[in-house]
Amino acid sequence: MRNAAGLRPSVLEEARDVAAFSHLLANLVRRDLTVRYKRSVLGFFWTMLNPLLLMIILSVVFSTVFRFAVKHFEVYFLSAYLGWTFFAQTTTGAMSSLAWNGALMKRVRVPKVIFAFSTVLSGLANLGLSCVPLFAIMFIVGAPLTPALLFLPVSFLILAVFVFGVSLGMSAAAVYFDDVAQMYGVALMGLMYLTPIFYPIEIIPQKYLWLIRLNPLVYLFELARAPIYKGCMPSLHDVVISAACAVVAMVVGTTVFRRLAPGFYRHL
Repeated sequence: MRNAAGLRPSVLEEARDVAAFSHLLANLVRRDLTVRYKRSVLGFFWTMLNPLLLMIILSVVFSTVFRFAVKHFEVYFLSAYLGWTFFAQTTTGAMSSLAWNGALMKRVRVPKVIFAFSTVLSGLANLGLSCVPLFAIMFIVGAPLTPALLFLPVSFLILAVFVFGVSLGMSAAAVYFDDVAQMYGVALMGLMYLTPIFYPIEIIPQKYLWLIRLNPLVYLFELARAPIYKGCMPSLHDVVISAACAVVAMVVGTTVFRRLAPGFYRHL
């Protein structure tokens, strides 16, 4: 994409371009939300039912079989799993978004970044819906509902910036290399086990703890786990590291996307 002077538009110009296509953005988000459950009887309720069913299975496995001493395990698990679902589904969906909308980009001039952005927004909508059964479970099991929950919008915003950056980079790479999606699926499986979602970080041997600490999702998910499970504000240390990871992901993802974008039409 070039401007009238034949130069690549700046990030600010691209942001204004996305704002000018806000009607398209709204339609893309609406399409993502409706198509996902188009042939489903329960529809949007799967957004809430899916984590509940998995929570029941893991609660039996980890609290009964492995006997992890985690109070309110269901709340502990969901406080991070909802963020993981948002991260995994959104980044995976973003890699397909450019291919799905390749015909549209060839017919009409639209900002290419809008497709990854719409995927993130629809993922945020699903994340918000998933909080409904989480709060209901907290009330049922007697987990505290504290004022720290008011920090959740900030937690989700920082996570969304990180996810958007990753989505930009991965979606651009997937246009050029078809194997990226398959490789990313395998990487996600390994990353899930390197993230303390369904196990407490305290069980990790000290000699391997450094490896877990290198995972940015550990800090990003702690921003939600602290107010939800611990009933307190996340530490300044976790907030600073999470914000830094989000900024780095955005810078790297935007740079990769802008460098690869001129060749999209040849590969779509």
